Amino acid sequence: MTESRDDTADIAWMRRLAEEGGQAPMRGAAILMAAGLIYGTAALLHWCIAAGLFTVPSVAFNTLWLVATVAFLIVVTLVSLRLRDRGGVHTTANRGASAAWSAVGWGIFALFTSLAVIGSRSGDAAAVAMLLGIVPSVIMVFYGLGWSVTATLQKSRPLGVLAVASFLAAPVLALMAGMTVQYLAYGIALFGLMALPGFLLMRTAKA
Repeated sequence: MTESRDDTADIAWMRRLAEEGGQAPMRGAAILMAAGLIYGTAALLHWCIAAGLFTVPSVAFNTLWLVATVAFLIVVTLVSLRLRDRGGVHTTANRGASAAWSAVGWGIFALFTSLAVIGSRSGDAAAVAMLLGIVPSVIMVFYGLGWSVTATLQKSRPLGVLAVASFLAAPVLALMAGMTVQYLAYGIALFGLMALPGFLLMRTAKA
């Protein structure tokens, strides 16, 4: 009897998910836009430093990404508080998408923390360079996962295209590993696959 009730609840939850997905606008798109803008700008500054356009100490790389992360966390906090105060529609699809992107964010944070630990312990410039070369590809895979889940929940083909584009960007960026231009391409990918979609979704939600 208990299993029957559980199955019925699961079916009802899935039905509610399907019905709500295509009806309610995505909440928290401002956070996605902020991620693309902040980290995209950091990637472009990283490229400028690596290309010698700016003359700064080597520690500037770590400081740059640390500042970007702090700025992003501030934005996340402010946007989250604003959404909570505003209220509005809280559909199952929105809650699922929010959970997916939250997991993506924490996964990226854990990744960066792990890489920072490895880099500080190794002290090998070549190893650090290798880590910096793989980061853009891994981040795009994380974003691809986020867009894929969101596309399924929102029943949106354009978001599915973003997921595919993010997955394709990962090996393309990997081909540029060790090249100065990699972080330029990474910045462009962040603007095109995170900042711009986030902005468009935010406008849709407001409308």
